[in-house]
Order: sequence, then C-alpha cells, then structure tokens
Amino acid sequence: MLAALRFPVESSRGRRYPEPEHLYRNPFQRDRDRVVHSRAFRRLEAKTQVFTQGLSDHFRNRLTHTIEVVQIARTLANVLQLDEDLTEALALVHDIGHPPFGHAGEEELNRQMRPFGEKFDHNLHALRIVENFEQRYARFPGLNLTFEVREGMVKHSRDFERGEDERLDEYLPGVKPPLEAQLIDLADEVAYNTADLDDAFSAEMLSAEDVANCVPQYRAILESVEAQFPAATSRQRFYESLRQLIDALVSGLIEGTVQRTQEAGVRSVDDVRSAPVRMVAFTPEAAETSRQLKRLLHVKVYAAPALTADRNHSISMVGELFRFFLDNPGALPRSYQEQAAQAPIFRVVCDYIAGMTDIFFRRTYEQHLGIPANPTLRAL
Repeated sequence: MLAALRFPVESSRGRRYPEPEHLYRNPFQRDRDRVVHSRAFRRLEAKTQVFTQGLSDHFRNRLTHTIEVVQIARTLANVLQLDEDLTEALALVHDIGHPPFGHAGEEELNRQMRPFGEKFDHNLHALRIVENFEQRYARFPGLNLTFEVREGMVKHSRDFERGEDERLDEYLPGVKPPLEAQLIDLADEVAYNTADLDDAFSAEMLSAEDVANCVPQYRAILESVEAQFPAATSRQRFYESLRQLIDALVSGLIEGTVQRTQEAGVRSVDDVRSAPVRMVAFTPEAAETSRQLKRLLHVKVYAAPALTADRNHSISMVGELFRFFLDNPGALPRSYQEQAAQAPIFRVVCDYIAGMTDIFFRRTYEQHLGIPANPTLRAL
C-alpha cells in the first residue's frame, strides 16, 4: 500500500522538553498513553455529542464517539501501512478541546470572545490543554507530546499559512501534515455520519427508508440486505445495512487515498508535505454519499425543532455564565482567580467554561445564577 509514505517515528522532531527514551514504548505510543490518562480525556464521557445524557443510556457521548474514530482511523492506518501509533494518538486527542454542548458551546464561546478581538477554536484549545492545563508530571508542564502529535492536532482538519495565527507559526505553516494526521478528519466524518444515523434511528427521528430515499448507495445496500435477510426485523435490517455502509465508506476512503497518491506521484513523506492538496480522500462515490448523509442529518436531525430549541437554550446559558464570570471574577475558583492576575479575564473565563462537562456546567450555572438549567435534550 503506502508504506513508503509512513511517517518514521525515528524522524520525530521530539518534545518541547527533552526526555530519555522509554525502554519498550516508542514516542508515539507514550503520547497515546499520556492522552488516555489525562483528565481532559476522561471528561469527554460527560460532554455532548448530539444527544445529551438522560435521554437514553445508548446514545453516543464525546468519549464513545472518540473511540469509534480511533477504531476507524487505526483500520485505515493498518491497511494503508501507515504509523498506527501516531494515528491512534491523534484520533484519541482530536476532540479533547471541545467545550460542553458540542459545537453549539464552541460557537457561543467564540461569539463571546469576538468583542475582545479573540476567538475560541476547539483545536487551539486542545493545544492549550496538552501544553499547559494538564499538570501530571514533575519534569515539565502539560503532557509534553511530540511535535508530530501537536502539529496533527492543529492541522488534522485544516491547513494554514504563516502569519495567519502567530500561535501556530512553529507548526510548519504552509506545509501539509503527514498522512496519519490527514486521516483523522475523514475518519471522524465517517464516524459521526454513521453514528448519528444510528442514534437518530433509535430516537425514531428517521427510518431506513428515509435514508434510502436520500442516499442512493445506502438504498442499494438496503435492497441487498432485504433480499438476503427477508425474515429479519426492520431494526436488524437497519443495523446490517448501516454496518455495510460504514464498510463502504471506509473502503472508499482507502481506495480514494491510494488513487490520489498514485496520481500525484508522491514517493515520500516530504512529497506528502509539499503536495498542493491533501492526499487523503474519498473516491467520488464515497464522497457524494458522505455529502448526502450530511444533508439528510441536517434536515432530519440537527435542524429538528426539538434539537434546535434545546441548542438555543444551551447557547443562551453559555453566554449568561460567561458574562456572569466577567462581571464577578471573584466567583471563579481560586486557581482561576490566580490565573486572572497573569492573563486577561475573558481568556480565563473562556478556559474555565471550555473545560466543563455538561453536568458540571449545569450545576455551576444553577449555583451562580439561581436559575434551573433544565437538563433536557442537548444538541450539537
């Protein structure tokens, strides 16, 4: 496959704070383990994916979503003969910077930061977490991850040029990340598209026929499943067709990536980095299926009245709590009050709220504003 394009761990640029090599774990394996043992990673269990805790014990949260991304990403890396350890570390850390209430919370924190000439981006916040906020080691601040994992954290979903954000200028602006990092964004896309179908089906927000009417590739899969398993229940047919849809999308991602690298004539990691476009890609059919799934989910799930109303409520609460702490910095925990002596109060408030789980956010909101947080359905 693409073994020649595998990032060689021995070529790593190393860590910000040099450390002795481990006896039996390579640097990317140690990064993976440090992420898994971090508090920020554990908090993902209580952060919204699409449906909040309380509606059902079976819907995804941000942690179970991350595990599914890891599974898909490792499969891709294994088949393509890329570095599985680097890929796994990046998949594990890719959502670690998400605030409570998913993208709704992220958008509101970004909105609150704009008047100060700043912004909130969960990838940049993730970098702050692993560089500064996690304090587990005596030798250095943060997790001291390798350059390649930190670079992949800020580049897995977008490219940037020098000067676009001075905080990122050390991460090779204008240069593409290795294939292992490029895999993460589309592995994430496969995971959330298919998982959201699964959860929406369980919530009775859509049916297999709804999906088949909007996604021709899925329709063909469903017809084959119905012919092969005529005695199966509608639920069994849905799950079987969903399993095959995941397989088709992952296969399309493998085939599309191999095809693009061959057409581009890349022969090395340096060629991948200097290419004008990313080398990880779906086949045209898989790309169109992914787009159709996104459109369907937007109409039937994300824009559903119940989720929209709840998302607006979540946004309102985030804005209210942000403004409360701006006006009452003495209400912040002592450690954050100490940080406010060294950094702008708006940045400290943003960091504090971004680190909250949904449950802790509601408890804090009720404690300080005296208003029930109404823990009903929370939407991404």
